[in-house]
Amino acid sequence: MRKLKLIWDFKGPDALKTAEHHEKHLKEFITIKKTNLNITGFSQLNTMHSIAFMVVTDDEMKPIRDALKPHRGTLYEE
Repeated sequence: MRKLKLIWDFKGPDALKTAEHHEKHLKEFITIKKTNLNITGFSQLNTMHSIAFMVVTDDEMKPIRDALKPHRGTLYEE
């Protein structure tokens, strides 16, 4: 089954802390909704741009996308 990485972008001097905090909410969502996958994370792309992400299965993507409104998405490769 295809896996998709939903991505939230955060920019500015507090981007890393915001992305880290956003991941906590993604983990809470996974616990509440009991999604198929439990893959989340955050990373700093540069000093002014960080991301938080959540990996979902193809069949879960649309309802999760509509509920959480990620900024973008890409195929997830382990």
